[in-house]
Amino acid sequence: MRSGVVAQKVGMTRVFTEAGEHVPVTVLRLAQCQVVAHRTKDKNGYVALQLGSGARRANNMNKADRGYFGKQNVEPRRKLAEFRVTEDALIPVGAEITADHFIPGQFVDVCGITIGKGFAGGMKRWNFAGLRASHGVSISHRSIGGTGGRQDPGKTFKNKKMPGHLGVERVTTLNLKVVQTDVERGLILVAGAVPGSKSGWVTVRDAVKKKLPKEAPKPGKFRVSEAAEAKTESEQAKPASDQASSAEQAAAQASAAAEQAANAATQAAKAADQAAKAADKAASAAKKKEGE
Repeated sequence: MRSGVVAQKVGMTRVFTEAGEHVPVTVLRLAQCQVVAHRTKDKNGYVALQLGSGARRANNMNKADRGYFGKQNVEPRRKLAEFRVTEDALIPVGAEITADHFIPGQFVDVCGITIGKGFAGGMKRWNFAGLRASHGVSISHRSIGGTGGRQDPGKTFKNKKMPGHLGVERVTTLNLKVVQTDVERGLILVAGAVPGSKSGWVTVRDAVKKKLPKEAPKPGKFRVSEAAEAKTESEQAKPASDQASSAEQAAAQASAAAEQAANAATQAAKAADQAAKAADKAASAAKKKEGE
């Protein structure tokens, strides 16, 4: 299972096919989508990648956030998101995912926050038909009508479709086709509409209800900066240094144990000498008594 990306919605346009047909597409921009951290099974109980996108000014952040990004040795990011992946699909920390992570023709799922429309009536919110526009309806043509029963149940049930707040919901649009990708500008063109407003943040992942094409790169398409490569090399060299330090610790412990054994032997020899002297004194005292 591959990782997704965090993208910014630019807007909608259209592209023309070779047959002359136009396809309405949504333009998504990868604003330096970078791997910020790893989630491992030993430490977190699951395997995932934390991605960040969009530049963020460090002087507008609190100390805890600055420390977190500084510990990971990555630039501060405006939007963070996690993607569950398999262990063989992990991407190094600091790597930047490029637009050719997705290939034209494959299907993706796009998740975003819908546009807020404030308080809406039943006709706009739930597509109600409204009341009759003829005789007998007094200035309430767009009302929803009755909402409860008679004496039984004598109340309006919860989750009844009624007027209320519309929009600002997390919505996932499934099976959108990738039409084009632009690696240099970091653009992904997806056929159809995507939830959210312009300049809003969305997450794009491989479609869960469609098969991933064989041509799709695994674990993905990304470029690694020099700092990330240096960090990866240091992490790879770290086990060797850990082994050396553990060997040194073992040697120190062994020498300490040898010293303790030598001290114990010395003390035992002293005790044996004292016991021999005491025996000699006892023997001489017994001889004196016999002579008397």
